[in-house]
Amino acid sequence: MRTLRSVAEAQTACAHARAEGKRLGLVPTMGALHDGHLSLVRSARAQCDVVAVSIFVNPLQFGPNEDFTRYPRTFEQDCGRLEASGVGLVFAPSPEEMYGPPEQRATSTFVEVPGLSDKLEGRTRPGHFRGVTTVVSKLFHIIAPDFAFFGQKDAQQAVIIQRMVRDLNLPVRVVVCPIVREADGLAMSSRNVFLEPPQRRAAAVLHRALMRVQTLADTGERDAAKLAAAGRQVIAEEPLAHLDYLEVVDRETLDPVDTICRGALVVTAVYLGGTRLIDNVLLHGVGQSQGPRMSEG
Repeated sequence: MRTLRSVAEAQTACAHARAEGKRLGLVPTMGALHDGHLSLVRSARAQCDVVAVSIFVNPLQFGPNEDFTRYPRTFEQDCGRLEASGVGLVFAPSPEEMYGPPEQRATSTFVEVPGLSDKLEGRTRPGHFRGVTTVVSKLFHIIAPDFAFFGQKDAQQAVIIQRMVRDLNLPVRVVVCPIVREADGLAMSSRNVFLEPPQRRAAAVLHRALMRVQTLADTGERDAAKLAAAGRQVIAEEPLAHLDYLEVVDRETLDPVDTICRGALVVTAVYLGGTRLIDNVLLHGVGQSQGPRMSEG
């Protein structure tokens, strides 16, 4: 496994793989890898000849009061897990390598998907998705992958990246892979390490709320407002959990829906102490199937 620190190194290594006719897959991460990330690596290995993983804690997607300096960094451990998983390339640039000196970043070029980026997470974290789409666009241009793999846990992010790829005609296929969960249903996240033991036990309420919505939908409830109210009630019953939002929205536009007859996405964000966790579940309409989703550029 090769570790690449500069843009030039990464471009050269990936160009060499493509010149050999190999299909190249990219798994973008911010490190602190868990089994959810490794599931993306497994999907990439199944579809690609060479897998590149980026490890980059992206300063542009953190707000001024968010946890950029506190975000867990476990680079040596991450590299060991990636090498054991058969990853060929790790791209681990510094912020200066990606964006130049900090004083230049205010006048840098950004990539933004307006509309989609202002909803849900965008309301609480203004500017977050501009940082995400800017860094992912840069990674797509540097690595030039055939496939890029993202997790369904960050559902809004996946929708926004798919729209960016479509609108900019980027030659990459975006594969969205299922959420990987702990035994109690909590979605795996690098931020879970911040939870104190009582908060960790309480965090299972996100999944319980979503499963309550899923059960009601499976038994015939189609009114989105009633489904959302049921999910919020479950979270309200957990004293350590403080709801940011729980909404039922269209899977592509992220706009609220009145009914789930055509399927919908249920998204939630909850604070446990100073840690904010997100989760979601897809409600499938008639004729819709589950599994990885793919979009083509």
